Amino acid sequence: MNMNVKALQRFLSQQAGLAFPPEKAWLAESRLQPVVERHGLPTIDALIGQIVSGFEPQLAAETVEAMLTHETFFFRDRLPFEQFRTTMLPDIMRLRDSVRRIRIWSAACSTGQEPYSLAMQLDEEARKLNGWRVDLLASDISASVIDVARRGQFSQFEVQRGLPINHLLRYFHRVGEYWEIAEHIRARVEFRQINLMSNISRLGQFDIIFCRNVLIYFDDKTRASALAQLASALAPGGYLVLGASESLPDCPDDLKPLSFQHSIFRKAETGAPLERHWAQPGSRLNKR
Repeated sequence: MNMNVKALQRFLSQQAGLAFPPEKAWLAESRLQPVVERHGLPTIDALIGQIVSGFEPQLAAETVEAMLTHETFFFRDRLPFEQFRTTMLPDIMRLRDSVRRIRIWSAACSTGQEPYSLAMQLDEEARKLNGWRVDLLASDISASVIDVARRGQFSQFEVQRGLPINHLLRYFHRVGEYWEIAEHIRARVEFRQINLMSNISRLGQFDIIFCRNVLIYFDDKTRASALAQLASALAPGGYLVLGASESLPDCPDDLKPLSFQHSIFRKAETGAPLERHWAQPGSRLNKR
């Protein structure tokens, strides 16, 4: 099977920041072959030739989609969610008591299990958050997984992965062969298609950002750029949560890991005004 590995590497890096080592050519072949067959192309090399030409945006989007990893499940790794409830949320409430608004972003949310896990925790803390406005944005580069996340329907296998039985009984109901999450939990989350390589400054600043198991797929240059953007998107005193196996050798100076959890970072708390704490005018985040 023919495949222009270097051209595919350049394309994936430019479009999505994905690092694609040559030794994983077999993975590209297995993931891209269905795209080749769906479009009636003779080879993967022919597919690559079309996407790098720039004249086939839909084909390019399908190629990126095929190469993405969407592994996720409810309350994945558990500890970050425990720290969200016991440490991050109370600390942010202390810092934002004057504005009584909290902004949370689940970046690269895949099919929605992570933001819905956060939404369920926020619902459990509803009494403490009475009188507060909490915005929860969830995003992914993939339009198809965002559509799945918005529907809020999960298979029996998916709800068995990480979801406590009491949460299943309290927040889900059966619809045919799927479990559908409660409407009031789904309504807590705003889903958007966002590429982390794009300029995210328009989103304003957030108090807590979950961006887990994403940077490990980026090349070094893209990882540093994305991390700088995420650091800038954190409000003073805010938290950045990465994957359990992720490290930051090029961590910005104003981000410090928590002593008890090295995948959670806190931005320096300063006296700077929260001038970017609000979303841009016209955003749904401003209307809820």
